[in-house]
Amino acid sequence: MPLTADVKTELTSVRDPRPTARVAELTTILRFSGGLHSIAGRVAVEAEVETDVLARRVARDLVEIYGVRPELAHVQSSGGRTANLVAVRVIEGGETLARQTGLLDNRRRPVRGLPNKLTTGARPDLAAVWRGAFLASGTLSDPGRSAALEVSCPSGEAAMALVGAAHRLGIAAKAREVRGVPRVVVRDGEAIRATLLMMGAQKTAAAWEEMRQRREVRAGVNRLVNFDDANLRRSAQAAVAACARVERALEILGDTVPDHLKQAGDLRLAHRDASLDELGHHADPPLTKDAVAGRIRRLLAMADKKAAQDGIPDTESAVPAGLED
Repeated sequence: MPLTADVKTELTSVRDPRPTARVAELTTILRFSGGLHSIAGRVAVEAEVETDVLARRVARDLVEIYGVRPELAHVQSSGGRTANLVAVRVIEGGETLARQTGLLDNRRRPVRGLPNKLTTGARPDLAAVWRGAFLASGTLSDPGRSAALEVSCPSGEAAMALVGAAHRLGIAAKAREVRGVPRVVVRDGEAIRATLLMMGAQKTAAAWEEMRQRREVRAGVNRLVNFDDANLRRSAQAAVAACARVERALEILGDTVPDHLKQAGDLRLAHRDASLDELGHHADPPLTKDAVAGRIRRLLAMADKKAAQDGIPDTESAVPAGLED
């Protein structure tokens, strides 16, 4: 997904200098892209990320913030992802790191969601949580009816923690489960744009909004075109039906038709696609639209009355099937 890659490339370059924001982002990346493992009886912290650039950034933050030096290794992807991943592993000192980041509680139990101090932090910390979650497992689809910004979550508790952070930032996000995987979804177009801006993806937010506006304009044009086509189709059908009735009326009345009504009927048949106003301009002398409409209406009424008296089909019988009102 090109848009997803654009967002992640931009977010990787965002560097919030505040220590609490750096911790929030790094901890969320660790939680959403891997977590805790047991290797040879020891607790290890591991994150599997999509690019070398992000892996080096995570490794650098681990060194600068916690003083641990991780291992980097390329691993085969799993879970339906096509690209290979880069694993960032901390084995030596892994349990200490897990405690420091809040991935392990005081009783050495893995935290199911996110550490409470992250989801109750200041706005920059909450934005950093979302940035880390998206870098770890987020996707952004194109604007349109099914547009969505989604984050796959390691657990339902992690999804609810991310939803809570979004709500504290004023963004409407919902948790749902798709094929057994908890996800957090932002669907409203304006909310998606706000989420991108909040995370720090300014350029992608502007590009996404421009795409959304172009699609809305195109959809509006298409609706107008379809509306015009429908109107033209109805107008054409009405003209065919009107001409069929006038022809039948002149046939029923024959020589008994009054001259002024015959003139109106002949105008209708001579200019089948013209409007009533245009028919009036063709008359000699010119007539108003209402005068033309009135004469044609009286012509049809007179013919229908005569048809009923003579016991023959009226003007409606001449309208082709499928064009009746």
